[in-house]
Amino acid sequence: MEDESTIRLGVFLSVLGIMAVWEILMPRRRLGASKPRRWLANFGIVVINTLLVRLLIPAGAMGAAAFAEAEGWGILHIIDLPAFAAIVAAVVLLDCAIYWQHVIFHAMPVLWRLHKMHHADIDIDVSTGLRFHPIEIVLSMLIKIVVVLALGAPMLAVLIFEVLLNATAMFNHGNIRLPLSLDKWLRLVIVTPDMHRVHHSVLRNETDSNFGFNLPWWDRIFGSYRPQPAAGHDAMQIGLPEYRQTRGLAWMLALPFRARD
Repeated sequence: MEDESTIRLGVFLSVLGIMAVWEILMPRRRLGASKPRRWLANFGIVVINTLLVRLLIPAGAMGAAAFAEAEGWGILHIIDLPAFAAIVAAVVLLDCAIYWQHVIFHAMPVLWRLHKMHHADIDIDVSTGLRFHPIEIVLSMLIKIVVVLALGAPMLAVLIFEVLLNATAMFNHGNIRLPLSLDKWLRLVIVTPDMHRVHHSVLRNETDSNFGFNLPWWDRIFGSYRPQPAAGHDAMQIGLPEYRQTRGLAWMLALPFRARD
């Protein structure tokens, strides 16, 4: 799709802008660390990740979808669903795959070393949703490519999924206040900030819960759902117990290779 980059960039900037303003007007929690320093490091990672993926895997998941379509690869080509049904099925199944990817990155020590950079942020806001180690981003893209080829996911489905994943990651990491009555119903169809914030608790049993980024169903189906943090949202500590300071970009990049666990 010729306009893929334009669509993705437009949605990214729009959601980022909305969330940044929302966090100022209606914050959920008081942030403890320097926001400029955190944002400089977190968005520095975004630039590195974008350039690295473009350099190493320029075709990305969209390229894999185009290849699968041209060659007739994948489950969805075999069962020959109507176009709309194939798009919906692909988006849902890709989301399920990302849920399990997230679970595995917590469960396997070598992958946790990469993923814990995301959890080492001692505050949580829209920028945290973009804070992932470059090696994790490359591995994630390779996993998505494998899943796209296995499914034979349509290109439009991959574009919708990629846009949704990026937008919902910023939304559910946002330091925004939603009415509790709205959150109760909204989290039946999408992962809300209050739902995902539990995942960023310093308590490991809470960290290992609420793995979903977009659809909230997988946590309920597979038993990893936790409705609220034990200490409540105002009192809960964010981050990892061993890292209680805001660090710069170089430290974040080196974190997986540090001897300290």
